[in-house]
Order: sequence, then structure tokens, then C-alpha cells
Amino acid sequence: MKIAIIGTRGIPNNHGGFEQFAENFSVHLSDRDHEVYVYNSHLHPYQENKFKGVNIIHCYDPEYKIGTAGQFIYDFNCILDSRKRDYDVILQLGYTSSSIWYKLLPEKSIIVTNMDGLEWKRTKYNKWVRRFLEFAEKLGAKHSDYLISDSLGIKHYLKEKYNKDSKFIAYGAETFENPRLEVLRKYEVDKYRYCLIIARLEPENNIEVILDGYVKSSLSDPILVFGKINNFGKMLKNKYHKENRVKFVGADYSIDNLNNLRFYSRYYFHGHSVGGTNPSLLEAMASNALIISHNNDFNKSVLGQNAKYFDSHDDIVSILDKDDYFQFKTKWGDLNNQEIKNNYSCNFINTQYENYFYEISAMSKKNN
Repeated sequence: MKIAIIGTRGIPNNHGGFEQFAENFSVHLSDRDHEVYVYNSHLHPYQENKFKGVNIIHCYDPEYKIGTAGQFIYDFNCILDSRKRDYDVILQLGYTSSSIWYKLLPEKSIIVTNMDGLEWKRTKYNKWVRRFLEFAEKLGAKHSDYLISDSLGIKHYLKEKYNKDSKFIAYGAETFENPRLEVLRKYEVDKYRYCLIIARLEPENNIEVILDGYVKSSLSDPILVFGKINNFGKMLKNKYHKENRVKFVGADYSIDNLNNLRFYSRYYFHGHSVGGTNPSLLEAMASNALIISHNNDFNKSVLGQNAKYFDSHDDIVSILDKDDYFQFKTKWGDLNNQEIKNNYSCNFINTQYENYFYEISAMSKKNN
């Protein structure tokens, strides 16, 4: 098949979960002899036209000039380009800034949209932005040929709200096999003597809740906070600038570095509260991290009993002051790692996507 992936800033991953998935899946498809195209922002640091057999199309992205509004123009440019390439399937990752252009999507291509996770509920947005995002969600659900939900919670939500069926396919991760202690030197931490947060610095990821608890606890170990320093990040840095244990270290997109840091951490905090199956959570599970997770159905459906959950900063204080969950690091880490192998391996997830594309392509030909 001839397949395009739109809706990301591009590959190789230099941004987040959708980009990591797009990188893994596109290479998988290329290795399986499909003709694959991924749309990249023209600002992406990777400027070649091929990546591991995947065709890269660079489209103008004015976000660096005009902010968030630039994402709409970037998606518009990607969709315009897609009209001239005769794709069999176009996979949209998300809908936030692309769904308003639905009338421009090529009619002969099958449009499959991964609906992501309830963007309009994110507290970082004001009420007007949230209303728009709910409208964009409606457009994405209504005008896609097929929908993909990355969790059963999202699948049920789409059915209940829009009466639309969707295919449940989670994200994937590769189990981490070869830990290297020397990676810790870069961040000046010692084995099992630091804690970790890897997330976008956004309110709904509960980073402030975690750090409020951390600084009130008696644990002396430092906590490394990974994520691009945006406006919310600047507020957090200012709030905790006197706390020597709290170290904002920016972003690191080396999956090897991050996996090593997860593997050797004492506690890994996962505060995501909005969305479906989160890629960074799967990567933490694949790295045998001991996970302290925000208490919500999305996270619990993946982790089950193999994690400790929190609702408030007081829960964080209690967990860290007692410091008695570290005894479960090996047991819970091994069980989570096995869960990745059984149900969330990249190959398993990529094959599910590929087989689904074959299925809907066959249905489309039959209907035509």
C-alpha cells in the first residue's frame, strides 16, 4: 500500500509520543515493503528526504513565527500536499489543528484518525480553546472514514458521545535489555538514588502536585524533571528554584538515555491524567521502572496492581516518607516488563495497525 502519516512534527522523534509512534510504525511499514510517507515540519532538525526507507516530505511550518496558530497552517500545507500523491491510506495522528480542513482531505484516500485523548479536557486551555477543541474532536470523529482509539476508555467515549465505532489499538514500546550505568554520569546521579519525571510540562500531568509532595517529604534523593521548558515550566522552575533536590534538565530525546534513567531510578512518577494509553508510561514499564502513577482509569487499565497510585501531594509525601515501596521494584518491574512483551510490544502494535489497514482497504475496494 501507499501510506501517509500526518499530524506530527516529524521523524525521527524530536517532540513526543505521536512522533515516537510515527517513527516506529513508518519504519515497520517500509520494512514490510509498503511505500510510506511521513510529513515533517520544515524546521525539523532532520532535513534528509529519506529515513530508514521512509519518504520524508517537509512542509512549511510557521509556528516559530506566530505560535500555536502556525500548527493549523502546517497541517493545511500537509493536507494540500497529500491531495496530489494518491495515497491508499492517510493516518492522521490527532485532530486538533487538522480536522477543520476535512473538506480538503483527498476523497480517494482512506482517512484513518487516531483520536488521541480528550484534548478539550486539558486544564492548560481556557474555556474558549477547550470549546474549539471539543468542536475539532467532533469534526475528526464525524469526517474520518475510520477511527482508532488508543484505550478502551476512549473507545467507549467515542461510541457514547458520537455513536462512532473505533478500532482499539494501544501504543507500543520495546523492552529495555541492556542497561548502562555510565549514562547516569551525564546527570550526576547514582543508581537507585534519584527519582524521575518525564513528561510535557503541563498542568494536567500533575507535575506540580508531585513536586509539592516531593519537597515536603524527607527523602533526600534528587528528582530529575525532563521536559521542554514552556511557560508552565518556567513557573515551576521559579516556584522550586530554592529546592536543591528538584532539577529541571530540559528535554532529552535519546530513547537509550531515557530508558537507562528509568531503569536505575528509585521511583518513576507518572502524573498524566488526561488521555488514553500513554507512550511514556509504556516506556517506563518496558524499562522496569518502579512506577508511582496518578490514580485514574486510563493508567490503572494498563498498570493494574503493579504500581502505587496517588491522588494528592499528601499521598506523595506519605509514599516518600515511608519509602517502603522500593522493595517492589524488581517484582513490579518484571511484571510490567512482561506485560509489554505480551500486549504492548512495538511489533505487536505495528502489526495490528498494518492488518487493520489491509482490512479497511479490502472493505473499501468491495464497497466501490
